[in-house]
Amino acid sequence: MERKEKIVGILGGMGPEATVDLMQRIIHLTPALDDIDHIRCIVDNNPKVPSRIKAIIEGNGEDPAPCMADMGKRLESWGADFLAIACNTAHHYYSAVQDAVNIPVINLIEIVTNHVKDTFPEHDKVGILASPAVAITGLYTKEFKKLAIEEVWPDPDYQDRLLTIIREVKKGNTTTQLLNEYKNVCRNLLQKGAKTAIIGCTELSALGGELPMHTIDAAQILAMEIIRRAKDQSYSQIGA
Repeated sequence: MERKEKIVGILGGMGPEATVDLMQRIIHLTPALDDIDHIRCIVDNNPKVPSRIKAIIEGNGEDPAPCMADMGKRLESWGADFLAIACNTAHHYYSAVQDAVNIPVINLIEIVTNHVKDTFPEHDKVGILASPAVAITGLYTKEFKKLAIEEVWPDPDYQDRLLTIIREVKKGNTTTQLLNEYKNVCRNLLQKGAKTAIIGCTELSALGGELPMHTIDAAQILAMEIIRRAKDQSYSQIGA
């Protein structure tokens, strides 16, 4: 008897460009010969979720948790079998979403850190390319501590540049100049001894480009996990 494929519900809009990028990754990675071979995605591409930057970094924004919990409940009611949050920083509110629904919610931070440990067991130091909000909330810090891995962040001036890059991508700016600035941030991590870095911001994933260091893209790992759960396949059966 053929197994029924699961339906993913995606909490998106944080930001919209990053959500579309995740969708493209899911499509490109899914082993498919025709339309019917692709997985069904129910996507709430909701850019009205209160700003995570204002709530976490600036400290004067509306709490995104109630809005995200409501999105999760709606996606479940529309037929989703499991949920994914298309934003690293928004995983600060992961528990609010999981507590609001009766279906599993993929924990992006856990699957990415476990991927690093499994793929690079010899690495005890990993760079992080992400919004300062990820550092403030300690999202990756907590998981890496369990795995005895030290995280390396860009120096403060480079971290400021990285936040500017993220804001520019949210505006739709993906120029060569912006990519060059991004590469300079990567070089700073290399100088600090990080051989590998996690791209822990979906805006940076959407920016893409050839970088001067080895990276693990959280958006790519999330796309692979979505396909794996939907089709009940192993990673080896999913396109690289």
